[in-house]
Amino acid sequence: MRVLLVEDDDRLASALTTALTRHGHQVTRAGLAVDALRLAGGADFVLLDLGLPDLDGLDVLRRLRRVSAVPLIVVTARTEEREVLRGLRSGADDYLIKPFRTVELMARMEAVVRRGTRPRPRRDEVVSVGDVRIDLSSRQVTVAGEPVTLTRREFDVLALLAREPGVVRGREEILDEVWGDPLLSASRSLDVHVAGLRSKTGRPGLVETLRGTGYRLGSTT
Repeated sequence: MRVLLVEDDDRLASALTTALTRHGHQVTRAGLAVDALRLAGGADFVLLDLGLPDLDGLDVLRRLRRVSAVPLIVVTARTEEREVLRGLRSGADDYLIKPFRTVELMARMEAVVRRGTRPRPRRDEVVSVGDVRIDLSSRQVTVAGEPVTLTRREFDVLALLAREPGVVRGREEILDEVWGDPLLSASRSLDVHVAGLRSKTGRPGLVETLRGTGYRLGSTT
């Protein structure tokens, strides 16, 4: 396979490149997030470190998953359960904690390939709910044909719900995805932004609250 190795540690990158090449893979190494995002389109498999110097690896993962279904394993020194969950929720197919044995990495890569890839995300997707039109690509929202100005986070909340209409998103999941910190679940930040969405669109039912569970895209009534 064509493997994109995203790792800023030269020594580890060299060792992994040697091991992957020995197993018949063609390896391209990226030490920066900007290079990883540029090169991912030509890869059959991605190994992604989270501790990158220019952008957090979780942000790279989320951006990549918006446009690509390439098999991906996170390889990182972050051991906290919260970090593992964030990686998997953000779209990683597996999560491997450093230090690890090469044989384990190869086995996990094979397992991911056997499972197959997730459905490829649709590009330039537009979601319509009644007279509300949400353009996920251009980040524009219109109501009855009239543009509605949202803040960046208001749109991010709405887009997360709109990508899978009908799916309930938990508070911690939304806060983790949009704010990057699920611990904000004790604050009212999310509630304020949801209220802003309802007020600005004039459609109080657009974001439906499920008490004790979370939110989902609703109707326009």
